[in-house]
Amino acid sequence: MIELVDYGFGPGAQSRVAEAQLPGRDGALAALETFYYALNSKDLETLVGGWADDELVQLNNPIGGILRSREAVRELYARVFAGTLNVQVTFGDAATYWLGDSVVFAGREVGTYQHPELGQQPVQIRTTRIFRYAGTWQQLHHHGSIDDADVLAAYQQAVRT
Repeated sequence: MIELVDYGFGPGAQSRVAEAQLPGRDGALAALETFYYALNSKDLETLVGGWADDELVQLNNPIGGILRSREAVRELYARVFAGTLNVQVTFGDAATYWLGDSVVFAGREVGTYQHPELGQQPVQIRTTRIFRYAGTWQQLHHHGSIDDADVLAAYQQAVRT
C-alpha cells in the first residue's frame, strides 16, 4: 500500500522506543517518531539505537556523504550534536510505501539550523528513510538532499565550523 501522509514529527516528537518493538504499522511509526525525537533532542544513544547493527546500513546526506555502518552513523551525529548547528526539523509530506516487514518514508524535512555567522537559517531537506522489522523496527538507509546550491553550501559550512 502507498499513501501520502503529513506526519508532523518534529521538535515535539516523543521517544517511543518500546512501541517500536511492535510489528506492523504502529511499530514502524513509533520508530520513525523516535528518530525525530532523537534528532531534535540531540539524543545520540536513542538515535543510534534505532539503526540496524549492520556494516551495510547506509546514510547519504549533505554533511556526511555516503557512510556505511552503524558506527559511521554514530560518528557523524556525535560530531553534529557536539557543535552549535542545533538542527530542528519536522518530517512530513511523505509518500509512504508499506511493504510488510519493511517501509519506505519518502518526504521532506522542514525547519531551521543555527549558522555561526548568519544565525538561525531555514532548511528544507528531501529525505528518504527505510526501516525493516527484525524484532524491532530498525533504520537501514537514509538519503537526504538539499536542492538549492546556496543553501547547501551554507549548511555545509555551518557544519564544518
